[in-house]
Amino acid sequence: MAETIHIGRKISRIREIRGIKQDHLAIELGISQQTISKIEQSETVEEETLGKIAKVLGVTPQAIKNFSEDAIINYFHDQSSFNFQCTFNPLDKVMELYERLLQAEREKNELLKGSK
Repeated sequence: MAETIHIGRKISRIREIRGIKQDHLAIELGISQQTISKIEQSETVEEETLGKIAKVLGVTPQAIKNFSEDAIINYFHDQSSFNFQCTFNPLDKVMELYERLLQAEREKNELLKGSK
């Protein structure tokens, strides 16, 4: 049994990932938010409509058709394996914070001694 390609659901997930609300997509397309909702519930979408939606979402119609949750997980997994280089020494930052805390304690003690 072949897997059903639910284009509407794919549009919805890409929209969510891109951080675009249904009402924003609707405004960009000149249609109602209810229409976007119906499109996202549809298994199929006309090519012309798909093209317009893809443009607003910043992807190609083919990217929508080929979208899968597994591909996204693999993409982020691959991205997380890059070599991250810190631009500062974290230990230096900890020591800097520690020194500031010590200085604040010293100042507090001086103030308490002065009030007696």
